[in-house]
Amino acid sequence: MTAVAGKVCVVTGAGSGIGRALALGLARRGARLALSDVNEAGLQATAADAGRAGGGAVHTQVLDVSDREGMTAYAATVASHFGVVHQIYNNAGIAHSNTILESEYEEYERVFGINLWGVIHGTKAFLPHVIASGDGHVINVSSLNGFLAQPDMSHYCTTKFAVRGFTETLRSEMRRDGHRVGVTVVHPGGIKTNIASAALNEARASGQEITPEDEQRERLYNEKLLKMDPAQAAEIIIKAVETDRPRVMVGNDAKLVDFLVRMLPARHQTLFAAAERRMRK
Repeated sequence: MTAVAGKVCVVTGAGSGIGRALALGLARRGARLALSDVNEAGLQATAADAGRAGGGAVHTQVLDVSDREGMTAYAATVASHFGVVHQIYNNAGIAHSNTILESEYEEYERVFGINLWGVIHGTKAFLPHVIASGDGHVINVSSLNGFLAQPDMSHYCTTKFAVRGFTETLRSEMRRDGHRVGVTVVHPGGIKTNIASAALNEARASGQEITPEDEQRERLYNEKLLKMDPAQAAEIIIKAVETDRPRVMVGNDAKLVDFLVRMLPARHQTLFAAAERRMRK
């Protein structure tokens, strides 16, 4: 038996990437699952694989995490369906690339709606149920970019820094108020997902001009930076939850960057810029 066996675990963004891997990892441990995503085909594929993985019941719903009322209704549906909710994995997220100067407000609003408000919506909607379970956990996925700012990524970095602060505040409140709720913020490094390509495709669809540098950056991420298998990342995250770790770095790259940012607060951006230039060659 593990810490998640038999528990009701909610995973947003479960149709692909880390969310899908989390669903399968939790299913193998015997969890009951409530899975959501905006992509119905991906969601149903995950649900089918989770069922075959030997877990308990699987509930699915197409959901846009930026929809506050939709998330509130979803939490009520899941709690009614299972009778209890133990864990919420606020994982859904998107990336976007553009300079601050050239970015439209709509770009910020879309990324903020999913990456930050989605986490807040999920936490607020499910927290009363998680507290009521008597043995709950809230897991919010930030990023390596929750402590490292990079050019052309202000939308993403702003949300991931904010997720870290929001989650650490939640943890302090749960401890102060005596609730039996663990709280974990997750900082993945380069995970082999489609996030870089999806960001570029979304920029194209919105009419943003795509430069050769943008395409080169996509190749850099896909070929050199996004290396860890999502299943491995999910295992690290779930083990961190099982051991009630407040903060988890996923991958050696995340650990190294975290160390350098803390040790070299005035110089780390220069070092990372130089490293990126070398990798582009």
